[in-house]
Amino acid sequence: MVTSSELQSFIPFNCVSRVGTETRYIEQAFAALHISGDGMFTRRCHEILEAELGVRKALLTTSCTHALEMSALLLNIQPGDEVIVPSFTFSSVANAFVLQGARPVFADIRPDTLNLDDAQLEALITPATKAIVPVHYAGVGCEMDAIGAVAERHGISVIEDNAHGLFARYRGRPLGSFGRLATQSFHETKNFSSGEGGALLINDPGLVERAEIIREKGTNRKQFFRGQVDKYTWIEKGSSFLPSDILAAVLFAQLEVRDKIQGKREHIWNTYQRELASWAANHGVRLPHVPPHCEQSFHIFYLLMPSRDDRDALIEHLAAQQILSVFHYMPLHVSQMGRHFGGYPGQCPVAECVSDRLIRLPLYSSLSQSDQARVIEAILDFSFPRRQPHAPRDQMLSRR
Repeated sequence: MVTSSELQSFIPFNCVSRVGTETRYIEQAFAALHISGDGMFTRRCHEILEAELGVRKALLTTSCTHALEMSALLLNIQPGDEVIVPSFTFSSVANAFVLQGARPVFADIRPDTLNLDDAQLEALITPATKAIVPVHYAGVGCEMDAIGAVAERHGISVIEDNAHGLFARYRGRPLGSFGRLATQSFHETKNFSSGEGGALLINDPGLVERAEIIREKGTNRKQFFRGQVDKYTWIEKGSSFLPSDILAAVLFAQLEVRDKIQGKREHIWNTYQRELASWAANHGVRLPHVPPHCEQSFHIFYLLMPSRDDRDALIEHLAAQQILSVFHYMPLHVSQMGRHFGGYPGQCPVAECVSDRLIRLPLYSSLSQSDQARVIEAILDFSFPRRQPHAPRDQMLSRR
């Protein structure tokens, strides 16, 4: 039986942010007699995202997955089309396009930032390629100059998956402002959360009106409420992508104090980096790499251990001390569905290597200084299991 003292000592991997005004804003939504989609709190969230990111239009959605599915509909993805996605990411990135009959083409990742390897893009493009979906892993920007240049040469759309990177920047410009479209996540694991939720960011003004139609079940209901048409009707394919204004009220409470939340996460991230640097260098462990031209979102702090055995042993070691740490994605190309689309072991070797070795540490805005000190102390006390050297894998991750 677990005692109350043992429960109190447990350090979770993630703890949902709560800033204190969420309940009051939810009550205001009820008082306004509008708790369905596109109420006053949804509009306020849109205003913040549009102003902070400089995008033409922001639309809250029920999830980042649904924002990706809207992207596929907006770009008229058809059966036989191909969409390039990094293998080291979540299934939603591929599923959104598979649902429209497209084939995902799996790209390997860079060994430094763990983002889509821009050097591979030219070789992956065919006449069937319709889109590239760079995922800003851990909130560190992909090489958008190179990706954008390739896409422009071939007339291919870019959709940024910015689930990890809200308010991060690449060469001084906000992530989410580079592609024709971009998506955000407000899942409970993200820096800013409404429990479940997302957003579609639109940079191509020609897509705004259709996005509103698709988001409103394929109808021109939005135009009707603006007085642009005298009645609304079914226009094209769509679905119910609007979140409740109750969820938007929760999200707005957090976006309203975004600098405070980000400041706390930055302090925690920097503390891990500072306190673990010497230990990592002495044991062949790699810490996150943030290029100087990137301003990250402080979403994830990870360790790349020398081997999978080391990674698994450290997870067990931390668990024994009531600290939850976790690995991350299993590469899409070797999953059951990935193999269905032609993926095979060895196709994306860096993704496979990283997946075996990566461990994520607890990082949330309410993580106390004492709890973080416990995590760091536990890592410094870890005894590596005896092993054979893994030089080829280490060289693979140091080629950039």
